[in-house]
Amino acid sequence: MSEECRPEAASVADDHRRRLRADCARCFGLCCVASAFAASADFAIDKDAGQPCPHLRPDFGCAIHNHLRQRGFPGCAAYDCFGAGQQVAQVTFGGRDWRQSPETATRMFAVFTVMRQLHELLWYLGEALTMRPARSLWGELRHAREEIQRLTESEPDVLAGLEVDAYRRGAAALLRRTSELMRAGTGVAHTDFSGIDLIGKDFRGAGLAGANLRGALLVGTDLRDADLRMADVLGADFRGANLGGADLSTSIFLIQAQLEAAKGDSRTKLPPSLTRPTHWA
Repeated sequence: MSEECRPEAASVADDHRRRLRADCARCFGLCCVASAFAASADFAIDKDAGQPCPHLRPDFGCAIHNHLRQRGFPGCAAYDCFGAGQQVAQVTFGGRDWRQSPETATRMFAVFTVMRQLHELLWYLGEALTMRPARSLWGELRHAREEIQRLTESEPDVLAGLEVDAYRRGAAALLRRTSELMRAGTGVAHTDFSGIDLIGKDFRGAGLAGANLRGALLVGTDLRDADLRMADVLGADFRGANLGGADLSTSIFLIQAQLEAAKGDSRTKLPPSLTRPTHWA
């Protein structure tokens, strides 16, 4: 069967989005312990890596989960582990939690940090496999995804010492080529804002279709009614950005966490695979 005839896009999309969806009920609050954060607009307190958040309950739930933004933790509300938490908790460590087995704690937290990076790569590679204009790359994308998937099944000691950068560079090159193929068909000049500091800029009504916004700093940027169709937003920082009325219906590599970190309204157009954040209302 030719690549063009494969039902790859639909099946991969359904499968990988389901497998890489965070399931906090099957985790041990790993993101609430392993991660470090500093008091800022995103977090109300300082917390060292390996130190449990004071709001972490004995059952590993969050005591303020329904009020994270009101209590000064929007960074937590926008966080996504891409399912790494339940993978580490239930597969890598076989359901042993760090409280009942404290000897596993240090290693478990180190593994979670690595696993989260691997799962993020799996997410983007899986998304790329849904993009038909990039089907010439599907073979390479599948190979990269399978290699990273095998890594996620490694023993804890292997994962804890894994150097992820090499795999990240390889995946990034493939995702960049995917983006170029996707945006090549837009028929518009491609503005390149990749990695640019656009904090607080006024882009109301801007025509950014097909733009490269990969890694751009869009913190507090006004993007109301902007056209972001087929714009590559991989890694773009949308914290506090105003997406009211913006068209992100076909934005490339847009993830739910970016929306959760931004502002929007009922007019904001989103891809069908993503949901409108409740705090936008």
